[in-house]
This record gives sequence, C-alpha cells and structure tokens, in this order.
Amino acid sequence: MTDIPASTPSIRLDIWLWAARFYKTRALAKQAVETGKVEIGGQRAKPARGVRVGDELKIARGEEIFEVQVTAFSDQRGPATVARTLYHESEDSRIKREAAAAQRRAERTGYQAPQSKPDKRARRLIRALGDIDAM
Repeated sequence: MTDIPASTPSIRLDIWLWAARFYKTRALAKQAVETGKVEIGGQRAKPARGVRVGDELKIARGEEIFEVQVTAFSDQRGPATVARTLYHESEDSRIKREAAAAQRRAERTGYQAPQSKPDKRARRLIRALGDIDAM
C-alpha cells in the first residue's frame, strides 16, 4: 500500500458516488457501500472512507459492474455531463458492460408478458406447481 500524506484532499465515498450519479440518493450510495457493492482497490470500504484522485473503484449497480478511476471531486450533484468528468471508466469495463447488456437483451427477446392476470383455475395450477418445486 502506498503512503499518502494526510493533507491529500479527499471526499467521503458515499458523497462522491452520489455526485458522480452512480446512485440517485446519498442514502442509496451509503447502503450500496455498506452491503459490499463498492470496492476501493479491491477492498470493501465504509461510506465515510475518503476517496482521493487516482483511486480505482469497482461499483456494482444492479447487473452492471463499473470499474472506474477517480479523476475529480464534487460534493454537489450536477448534470450528467459534469458527473462524467469526475471519473474515467476503463475500456475493458465498458466493453464487458455492453456485452452483458446485449446478452440480457438477447435473452429477453423470446419472452412475452401475459395479456391479463391469471384466472382462478390458472392460479390454482400455479400454486400446485409451486408446491411441487418446494419438495
């Protein structure tokens, strides 16, 4: 681990995630950090951990995984164009994310949502099938 002087500027991780628009609210950012969906340098972090320029973050948001490097700070949430200047996503991460999204789209192509709610007979069949799966 590198020695970083205490005077190096930093900002709380949950505030930075919120300002960089990875999460809609600071509370959601804090919850994501607490549940281990955000790593700094391959290690789990706490919401109050200081983020510095050059830190590498791995952020899991839903089914997407971002691997970014911090390039700037902001403690205010601004427009998306400004938020994109706070980090740099690696090319490998972007390609993996786009490939995973394409795969999810391809898997959904055969699915058709039902036209209406199941009737009484269909609900009984669904319940019966559910009981078989439980065994």
